[in-house]
Amino acid sequence: MTTLSTLWWIRRITRRNWGDGALQNPPNDNRHYLPVTADMKGEYVRRTDSGSIPSSKRRLNATILAAVVASGCGLPLSAPALAADTSGGASTAPGTAGTSSPYSETYRPQFHFTPAKNWMNDPNGLVYYQGEYHMFFQYNPSGDTWGNMSWGHAVSTDLVHWTELPLAIPQDDKDMIFSGSAVIDKDNTTGFGRPGNPAMVAIYTAADKATGKQSQALAYSTDKGRTFTKYAGNPVLDIGSNNFRDPKVFWYEAGHEWLMSAALSDQHKVAFYSSPDLKTWTHLSDFGPAGATGGAWECPDLFPLPDPANPGKQKWVLMVNISPGGIAGGSGVQYFTGNFDGTTFTSDDKPYIPPAGASVGSFDDGSFDGWQATGAAFGTAPATGNLPGQGGVSGWVGTGLANSFNGGDASTGTLTSPDFAINRSHLNFLAGGGNHPYVPGSVTGNTLPAGTTFADFEGATYGTGWQATGDFTGTGPAAGTLANQQQVSGYQGSQLINTYINGDISTGTISSPSFTVSSKYINLLVGGGDHPWGAANPTSVNLVVDGKVVQTATGQNSESLNTVAWDVSAYQGKTASIQVVDQNSSGWGHILADQVTFADQPVALRATDTSVKLVVDGQVVRSATGHDSETLDWNSWDLSDIQGKTGHVEITDNNTGGWGHVTADQFNLSDTAAQSSVQRAHWADYGKDNYAGVTFNDAPGGKRIMIGWMNNWDYSGSIPTSPWRSAMTVPRELSLQTVDGAPRLAQTSVNQLSQLTTGPSLHKEKMPVPAGSTVLPATGKAMDITASFAAGTASSYGLKVRTGSGQETLIGYENKAGQVYIDRTKSGAAGFSSSFPGVQTAALKATGGAVTLHILVDWSSVEVFTDDGKIVLTDQIFPDPSSQGIEAYSNGGNAVLTSLDVKQMQSAWPSGSPKQ
Repeated sequence: MTTLSTLWWIRRITRRNWGDGALQNPPNDNRHYLPVTADMKGEYVRRTDSGSIPSSKRRLNATILAAVVASGCGLPLSAPALAADTSGGASTAPGTAGTSSPYSETYRPQFHFTPAKNWMNDPNGLVYYQGEYHMFFQYNPSGDTWGNMSWGHAVSTDLVHWTELPLAIPQDDKDMIFSGSAVIDKDNTTGFGRPGNPAMVAIYTAADKATGKQSQALAYSTDKGRTFTKYAGNPVLDIGSNNFRDPKVFWYEAGHEWLMSAALSDQHKVAFYSSPDLKTWTHLSDFGPAGATGGAWECPDLFPLPDPANPGKQKWVLMVNISPGGIAGGSGVQYFTGNFDGTTFTSDDKPYIPPAGASVGSFDDGSFDGWQATGAAFGTAPATGNLPGQGGVSGWVGTGLANSFNGGDASTGTLTSPDFAINRSHLNFLAGGGNHPYVPGSVTGNTLPAGTTFADFEGATYGTGWQATGDFTGTGPAAGTLANQQQVSGYQGSQLINTYINGDISTGTISSPSFTVSSKYINLLVGGGDHPWGAANPTSVNLVVDGKVVQTATGQNSESLNTVAWDVSAYQGKTASIQVVDQNSSGWGHILADQVTFADQPVALRATDTSVKLVVDGQVVRSATGHDSETLDWNSWDLSDIQGKTGHVEITDNNTGGWGHVTADQFNLSDTAAQSSVQRAHWADYGKDNYAGVTFNDAPGGKRIMIGWMNNWDYSGSIPTSPWRSAMTVPRELSLQTVDGAPRLAQTSVNQLSQLTTGPSLHKEKMPVPAGSTVLPATGKAMDITASFAAGTASSYGLKVRTGSGQETLIGYENKAGQVYIDRTKSGAAGFSSSFPGVQTAALKATGGAVTLHILVDWSSVEVFTDDGKIVLTDQIFPDPSSQGIEAYSNGGNAVLTSLDVKQMQSAWPSGSPKQ
């Protein structure tokens, strides 16, 4: 038996005065010993026995950690492994020289970059220099949720094997370090370098912690990006805005100057600037609004590519990331092609002309065209643009529009059309305003049924016997909206529980005293973040019985509280408590609760929609809403299944909170569907999980290589990974191809990834795929798959990957709709957000039903390339490690798998062997 004296147990030594590097040991009675675990890197340690380590202060470095963990904490280490770590506490990731960490946690990608631990988002400062690809990235050095934003750093010689380096540019007391770019100042225009050693200059957004103001700043390095010095003259560009960020800078040889593109996020614009020295900037022009505008514009990138229609010439591409408002919902990457003359970018896109039709209501003659208004929201006549207190309304056609902002967001009401015959296949219309969809079964003006009030939170404390923990200790109910919070609405009285006390970073619980369940229902009001109980970091209100959560409710990423009814009849006579839980410090990381009532009747769901609805036979059969934008956009309802019926339109404003209004215009019955700006926009990726995509400066061979953040702000802080959160996409080489006479972006995964493939482990040709699923003789968690299909008689067909235990991810083609898709509704862990499960699609013309899919499968993602790279879909998945099967499937008939190659992907981390 191994005795304690030879086990490698670690005494954590309290680190005090960490800011000045001093270390003080705790008193002897405060010492405690722990077995070595993989999260202890960077700790100062002492072995339990007195041997081998001459000093009591040793930092547990990567070499020691790897050896100890590998030994199961049961073997002593040799003296050479005990050399003091001189890294100064910087984290050295698995994957660096001299380590052998397996990097094999559940869901850990094997050939996508991830940090060793903590939160990561946007790739920043992508630049190639002296044989190294540098990837900086948004990083939280202190936790696995967004915050403390600084620049992390990794380098690679081949875009496949990455070495994580110490933190590059840390936040300071004044500013967080937001996204930006990096350049090599070869001509020393800044004076930061010296002959033969040009400076690497980072241009980033300095986000003021006190004011929220965003300005552009510099930091420079003369040691290949290993250490940076912030420029004393920062900021170098400040327009006094809280929405001016993400500078992408490159050397524009034609003008012999530096060019910057930066996002005016809330204006849906990209601003262009020039500079001779990176320090002084001159405004050139703005581009936008254009394309998709349903969310903030971020991380622009302007670059040239060879023009396929004009050999020897270039076409310019402007990448613009948007969140929310992406093609698959939430975050997305759109792009524009066009021309750049050194001052102005001009898009190739032409103004959109919607299809003609028969008017049902245009609101252009000063009246509502016979529509009837109730309530105060719509006033007595159409608006002609902005109403008092409103700004930015755009996109309507003609002289008037319906606008429910009369009296501001607090007003409510309905505007109802006359009945009309449904005699065309589509109803097209413009809509904007708040994103508060109609929910079937919701009731206008609903209140809580009579009952016994258990808690109304109208006092100075949460109530007698209520206990708060964490950041909520010592706090009390909020009087509505808190500092920097969007308007809170839907609560009763003057107070409620609101865990936005210190913003989204606050965490903790607020728990009621115990009570005996004596009613059939517990009715309450709930709002805030959509992070369900059971997710990694929930924001929820729970009913606890016998120590177990038996009922739970969460918000819908809305500051408007809505009604919740819990059927508690099964718990009559039992002792219970109510627990308000906020363990989330990322976006929408807070919860709202009010008016807990014990009653014999359930409360109905309260209508809080700002929507446009089509009503037929007294039932709502179609609905649409705005996207928290004052820009109206085209919507189209397919009416083919209700031809010959009579219906009417209701424009409804039932919301009194933030974005509690709706705008609408130009209702037309037509034989052709109108297309929204999202549908008309050009998308670099049709999946849910590619955002903040930007390209490398100075890549070898003039290649244009892009990397994106493989996540989505809809649920980024809740994905079930630990101790890291978020990955990057594989690097992709970009080009342009001509489609229907227009240039379109194409992507291929970089050739260097082929270093990791082994096999093929499976090759098939002309394999019939009968209706149903056919198990293939290959398995894997990390694979490179190329599959070509012919439709045969099938309506849809494709592959299922990561199958097993009822789990599967479908990647296929639907013939009638002409769409390629990823279906991740059964892809494993998905309950952490209601917006995660779903099907992502992209239109694809398949001649004769012939489709070729190139699929990269990793431990927690799939990336699909088709149509010669012009269509790409990227999705995260979180299947069980044991779900490793592959199947071919066909629906509605037979298909043919004309060709299939499945290759295993080795890990890019040091062990270099597949982990299947």
